[in-house]
Amino acid sequence: MPQTVLLAEDDRAIRHALERALTLEGYAVTAVADGVEALAQAHRTPPDILVLDVMMPGIDGLQVCRVLRAEGDRTPILMLTALVETADRIAGLDAGADDYVVKPFDVEEVFARLRALLRRTSPVNGAPAAGPEVASAPAPIPAPAPAPASRESLGQISAAGLHMDVQARRAWRGQRELELTRTEFELLELLVRNAGIVLDHATIYDRIWGYDFGPGSKNLAVYVGYLRRKLDGPGAPALIHTVRGVGYVLRED
Repeated sequence: MPQTVLLAEDDRAIRHALERALTLEGYAVTAVADGVEALAQAHRTPPDILVLDVMMPGIDGLQVCRVLRAEGDRTPILMLTALVETADRIAGLDAGADDYVVKPFDVEEVFARLRALLRRTSPVNGAPAAGPEVASAPAPIPAPAPAPASRESLGQISAAGLHMDVQARRAWRGQRELELTRTEFELLELLVRNAGIVLDHATIYDRIWGYDFGPGSKNLAVYVGYLRRKLDGPGAPALIHTVRGVGYVLRED
């Protein structure tokens, strides 16, 4: 069965061109012209992935994203935006988007980012399938005592005072549970599994996004910033360290 894409783009020329390109690439595409139609279609027939234009009349792409995330829908979302400022891109990520492409874009880049997002949500890779989360969130449980060194057993990994339950997709610093998005969780998992090892930018991009966006991309820096704010409470030592010109490392100083 072809993977399904819900495309919301108010520019008719772009919508038709992208719909045709995605169809030729083998996707089953439903294309709509605004956010209202996008929400209705997502509720009616949940897709495998959404491609949302940020600037649409009425309900825009950011609002669509916020509504779906508030409903517990974790379907991957790729945003299309003509806004190039970092703050605008951060707004999309804060709304719950998983990635973005800046207009004008190369359709091959769109394909690459879609493939990367779909790989991350494929049940074959051990991740949950995309779609609404119908079960209620589990009650908070205390984290195990932090391990002095990195360890792993039965899906439980620990390092630098952090503990992660990979199967349940939950994480703690000490006894404080962290509220992480999918991408934040996967980035933190990669750092914890490689605690004390400096991971270069290209390696992280390949492991998390499945695609190296090049030296001009801000994706990684944005997500590292998110993680630092969530990990480093008042008075707590920083855990994610920048190795200038190379990448990042998780360690306790």
